[in-house]
Amino acid sequence: MRPARLREAHAHVGQLGESLAMVDLSDATSVGDVLVRIEDRAAAHPADGANDWVVGRSLRIEGFDEPRWPGADELDRAAGGRPCAVISFDHHALAAGRTALRLAGIEAAPADPPDPYVERDRAGRPTGVLLERAARQVWSLFSARTHEQRRADTLAGMTRLAEMGFAEIHDLLTHLPLLDALFDLDDELERLDVVVRAYVPFDQLIDHQSRPLASRSGRVRVAGAKIFVDGTLNCRTAWMLEPFLEPMPGHPTGMALIEPGELRNIVSTCDDLGLPVAAHAIGDGAVRAVLDSIESVAPTTRGFRIEHAELIDEADVPRFADLGVICSPQPCHLLADVEALNRYLPHRLDRVLPLRELIDAGCAPGELLWFGSDVPIVRADPEDSIQAATQRRRVGMDPARAIAPAQAITEAEAWACFAPAEGG
Repeated sequence: MRPARLREAHAHVGQLGESLAMVDLSDATSVGDVLVRIEDRAAAHPADGANDWVVGRSLRIEGFDEPRWPGADELDRAAGGRPCAVISFDHHALAAGRTALRLAGIEAAPADPPDPYVERDRAGRPTGVLLERAARQVWSLFSARTHEQRRADTLAGMTRLAEMGFAEIHDLLTHLPLLDALFDLDDELERLDVVVRAYVPFDQLIDHQSRPLASRSGRVRVAGAKIFVDGTLNCRTAWMLEPFLEPMPGHPTGMALIEPGELRNIVSTCDDLGLPVAAHAIGDGAVRAVLDSIESVAPTTRGFRIEHAELIDEADVPRFADLGVICSPQPCHLLADVEALNRYLPHRLDRVLPLRELIDAGCAPGELLWFGSDVPIVRADPEDSIQAATQRRRVGMDPARAIAPAQAITEAEAWACFAPAEGG
């Protein structure tokens, strides 16, 4: 039933390779546990001037008995004053120590007007918790890479995925330096027998126009543009049609990162370039906005796709097949999001990953319904998505706690969503 060759429809291969050297916090159980692991890493790997940062990844505070982030002062103490950051598993938030905040230019004095992406205490000092663009300010500091380092990271990520049986890999945020590294790895990819479909950030497309669209062998090819329309569920920055039960202050329905008019312009521009858009849209409000923009522009380019689509309003389900839009979810995220979904969206659980409805409405598995993992956000094991798509709960979890069990699909249908396109 499992295809001999698989498609990983949503990966971040460079970040996967980079993450292998970070502190794994995926199974951390408390803030204390996190701090011990950071302290151990700092002690085991002394600062050498070239790599002073101590970075942890895959943190999921919703799984803690006391769901809170480690504070900036706690991280500084654990890391011995070295710049330190711990990244949320969804990559849309992190907690940074005081040293890291200073390096990123995030000052103690509150901004005027207040910056919703920087959490502050009552005295106005940053707590260390940063969301979205503020998190990326810190991320850009510890993730700086030379071409050779980026090439090594990318090869490590590609090798890991190839060993798991993936023959077609879609990289969903291929910055131009990463694209150069992928082109440079053409011979290695031939050895691994994999092809890569790269999605370049929309704001870099103009810079890309004078560059080749494919590597010498064609194993690496630019397949489209990537945009972010909203945030995530765990950060409560996903753009929702209805308010979160416990919303961020001032943002009851999350955040729209792109306004509808700009979204239509992006769709139109990419259609003129002959490249489809891959739109990160987790909340049902973001999903609707992307579908509205595609319907309004009516692009002739094939392959427009919506990534994640973790909640889809019932009225929007048939629009995917009607408009020929690929739905590209990662069912494995359901396994990590159980607590957040129950806490923040208990009134919308029936709209979580409506896979049964999508297939019944014409999104054939492997054609308009593609599965991936979003690795390294979560691990790339396809069995996780099979579990989530067919059982709608974690292994061993009480069936009564399944999320939207009516949306379960068959194992054969789920595996078909991993089948690569003919010819790659």
